[in-house]
Amino acid sequence: MIKFLDLLKLNKQYETAIKSAMSRVFDSGWYIQGEAVKQFEQNYATYCGSKHCIGVANGLDALILIIRAYKELGLLREGDEILVPSNTYIASIIAISENRLTPVLIEPDEITYNIDPNKIEAAITPRVKAIMPVHLYGQLCDMEAINAIAQKYGLLVIEDAAQSHGALHNNGKKSGNLCDAAGHSFYPGKNLGALGDGGAITTNNDELASTIRAIANYGSHKKYHNLYKGPNSRLDELQAAILDEKLKGLDRDNERRREIAKCYISEIKNPNVQLPYYSGGNDHVFHLFVVRVKNRDHFQQYLLDNKVQTVIHYPIPPHKQVAYKEYNYMSLPIAERIHQEVLSLPISPVMSDNEIEKIIAVIGLYKKLC
Repeated sequence: MIKFLDLLKLNKQYETAIKSAMSRVFDSGWYIQGEAVKQFEQNYATYCGSKHCIGVANGLDALILIIRAYKELGLLREGDEILVPSNTYIASIIAISENRLTPVLIEPDEITYNIDPNKIEAAITPRVKAIMPVHLYGQLCDMEAINAIAQKYGLLVIEDAAQSHGALHNNGKKSGNLCDAAGHSFYPGKNLGALGDGGAITTNNDELASTIRAIANYGSHKKYHNLYKGPNSRLDELQAAILDEKLKGLDRDNERRREIAKCYISEIKNPNVQLPYYSGGNDHVFHLFVVRVKNRDHFQQYLLDNKVQTVIHYPIPPHKQVAYKEYNYMSLPIAERIHQEVLSLPISPVMSDNEIEKIIAVIGLYKKLC
């Protein structure tokens, strides 16, 4: 069986470095907000090209805390609206509603699957105060267009960079440094993944960074002196040390992902399988390689019968989830088509050439269900 993602094999390549890093943390006797977190925050900020990095507990918290901090600074208020893609993972939307703001769902470009800048302006009202582009599947959004719209209307831009570690814009800037602030996830399956949960926020705004750092620590910069009613959302020392080691191999791993994607795109020949758009540049890190098929269940079972594991990202669009029943009435046809047809193929820097060749061959022989 070709696994969708072999996490053990993926992390084995870092085994010696990870165990050494974990031993250093253990021997330090300091397990929360110590030197390992400081070191990773500094290194990840430098990697992204941003001034600040604040480690937090997970990617959802990263987005929640950015919005919460903007509320504390008076730039966002309960009831304000944030534009967000209609086909994103639900966490992007939860971050907005958790802060008692209103998500406004914008349909994606059906070629790139990212938020369509051409649909943004029509949705802007006096209540809209921010845009949250999501670099879905590892491909950067059209940030030049989005930032231009934001500047025109005086809107904040908050990147959901959970799937795009290391993606490089043609202006030379990386994901996480393309707007006002960005939320990152280090869930184990991400391109830069921890051995547990983890997340971070990057920004160049000193006041925002300081506010986030306090809010995430019970609302406190100084122990027992609380400025805000803040939660506890901190990246722990062990995960920070592990991430710092894996960061050293991120660009290499991303390049291998692109090599695999290029093989798939050039060699999969089947009119029943729609391959993803790829410009050929470094603006895509292929966190996921997503194809579209009309009869997805049949195709997925065919691949499983041929010993190829796949995953659906994501089967139900956010506006059709029970959690957002207030949006269930909405018709968002592009998002709905995408969610009904997408299927993620295995793509990982530790896949063998033989595995890649087998997947290509198996898909080449697939015949659609009549």
